[in-house]
Amino acid sequence: MTHLMSVIVLLLKIHTIKSCAGISLKTQELYALVFATRYLDIFTHFISLYNTVMKLIFLGSSFSIVWYMKRHKIVRRSYDKDQDTFRHLFLVLPCVLLALVINEKFTVREVMWSFSLYLEAVAILPQLVLLQRTRNVDNLTGQYVFLLGAYRVLYMVNWIYRYFTEPHYVHWIPWLAGLVQTLLYADFFYYYFLSLKNNVKLQIPA
Repeated sequence: MTHLMSVIVLLLKIHTIKSCAGISLKTQELYALVFATRYLDIFTHFISLYNTVMKLIFLGSSFSIVWYMKRHKIVRRSYDKDQDTFRHLFLVLPCVLLALVINEKFTVREVMWSFSLYLEAVAILPQLVLLQRTRNVDNLTGQYVFLLGAYRVLYMVNWIYRYFTEPHYVHWIPWLAGLVQTLLYADFFYYYFLSLKNNVKLQIPA
């Protein structure tokens, strides 16, 4: 639900303000790739109606955000291409190689699943770099990034709980990827809570 809220906040910004200022297209493209590779099984492995609906929501929203930022005649004008220069494709290749070497089972589905976890762990990097460059962060962008980070923190809490309550619950790949992802948010969290405490606008030092 926290992850879903982050998507809603971002779509709300794009639809109501008709602006994607402060949002990294590079990060959104990486997330679209994450969900496309993770949910390859959407039409072949039915788990539950809830699971299928959530997969469709994340797939649809991620690609629609990319479309808005690249193609919408009004929204795309607010995209700061000059600041969003992180070479995100250099993140993809190491994740591909890592997924081919470290996976739970060497099948297309499992390799793609591992790749999506590794890529999601670093997909936020272009966004964090953009926030450092622009420094002043508007409320909706700050809330979007915070909710993305909170979703991963809550996942880790869930993993810890299940480790102590479920026998043989050990999944090193998502655990390590989740830990890396959470650590990347640490600096942002610090300044986010500092801005709340001091009741000032969020600023990320370069």
